[in-house]
Amino acid sequence: MNITRGKVPGAKKCVLYGPEGIGKSTFAAQFPDPVFIDTEDSTKELDVARFDKPTSWEMLLQEVRHVINTPGICKTLIVDTADWAERLCVKAVCAKYQKSGIESFDYGKGYTFVYEAFGELLNLLSDAADRGAHVVLTAHAATRRREQPDEFGTYDCWGLKLIDSPKCSIANMVKEWADLLLFANYKVMVVAADDKGKKHKAQGGRRVMYTTHHPCWDAKNRLSLPEEMPLDFRALAPYLEISGGRPAQPEPQAEPVAPPPSAPQPAPEKHEPPIKVPGDLMTVPAVLRPLLEDAQVSEEEVREVIAKRQGSFPMGTTWEVMEKTGFVDGWVLPFWDKIVKMIQENPDRLPF
Repeated sequence: MNITRGKVPGAKKCVLYGPEGIGKSTFAAQFPDPVFIDTEDSTKELDVARFDKPTSWEMLLQEVRHVINTPGICKTLIVDTADWAERLCVKAVCAKYQKSGIESFDYGKGYTFVYEAFGELLNLLSDAADRGAHVVLTAHAATRRREQPDEFGTYDCWGLKLIDSPKCSIANMVKEWADLLLFANYKVMVVAADDKGKKHKAQGGRRVMYTTHHPCWDAKNRLSLPEEMPLDFRALAPYLEISGGRPAQPEPQAEPVAPPPSAPQPAPEKHEPPIKVPGDLMTVPAVLRPLLEDAQVSEEEVREVIAKRQGSFPMGTTWEVMEKTGFVDGWVLPFWDKIVKMIQENPDRLPF
């Protein structure tokens, strides 16, 4: 029997769900070399590679098998979306047993047949991941009433818009199958609108994704991700590379051949000194790096705003300290737009 130790690199199985229009397809399209199986025509405005829209459950399975049997066809396979794929599955099961609908089966057997058929799809997607292709399932979100066994009362929470019943839950099967279960939503903050704090209004609307479980949503990850991240693949990419990627090996360099003695020696090349960038970006939290790039502001400028607005974090404070105290998630991210505005309105600011 063979025993291995350490982390095993490999492709990841990711599920991203959220409300309609949040940007699930756009996020998935940022994965390396993606190919879509577009079940609902949601990628028409995206410049991406895609299979023909599956018109049947068997056609969808055949497209996944084609990826498995064609090495190198893509680095990421995306099924967009899982709940529309589930519709094809239900339709195929009803046609097979000549039923008008899933509720027409006796004793709820129809849901069991759909559960087994959808499991076949997940098995094929696992085979694709085993052959080195990341697999991404997108899905819509729906709110459901939930009751915990050890608590009194029920409450609303976000979950996958898939069949979810005590006896047959495709939603639970998908959650168990995934390495990453990410919930995307608009982050809205409620602030006081008057001096007495009796009236409130909503602010923000920044798109974020949550990576860990919360009473209000289902999420999980196996990459030690921050609990909240921008809905941007650049924030997720470093974790995928660390966990599943292998460092690029340098290409062997041929030894230089000395010119003949009579040939003139070439003048040595002049190398300009590297430009020193203010601040050490490698120490900046991964969640802030894409935000710095998008806003065209430097890490040092952000530190100056923090030092002026928060006296307890002077310029010498490390990002590690600010992360451990919860300052990054609790202040920097919620007020990021205001921080950028303060930097841009600084009259003494040099062009970025």
